[in-house]
Amino acid sequence: MKKEILEFHAEFCKTFSNPKRLEILNLLKAGEVTVGDIARKLKAPKANVSQHLTVMRMMRILKTRRDGTNVYYRIANTKIIQACSLMQVALAQLMKGVPVVQSKKR
Repeated sequence: MKKEILEFHAEFCKTFSNPKRLEILNLLKAGEVTVGDIARKLKAPKANVSQHLTVMRMMRILKTRRDGTNVYYRIANTKIIQACSLMQVALAQLMKGVPVVQSKKR
């Protein structure tokens, strides 16, 4: 695999190191949402939510659409949701002490 892809992968994953960003991603699974709606649902200041959304948009995780004064955010690629869901399942198994990869007995 090319080094530049691995470097982008590492930077991309850093974006998800913040729990608020994961909460935002979870909210956006259902579809487009405005900054104000996200802030209300997360009970977080709109300015903080906007900063998180900007980081996620810069990493091409989110796309935007403007309608009048509202900016709607949505997930850019549904495979991001699939990847996050798979990671959450693996992490839940690790937390329960279940091996993520079952070794085969020979």
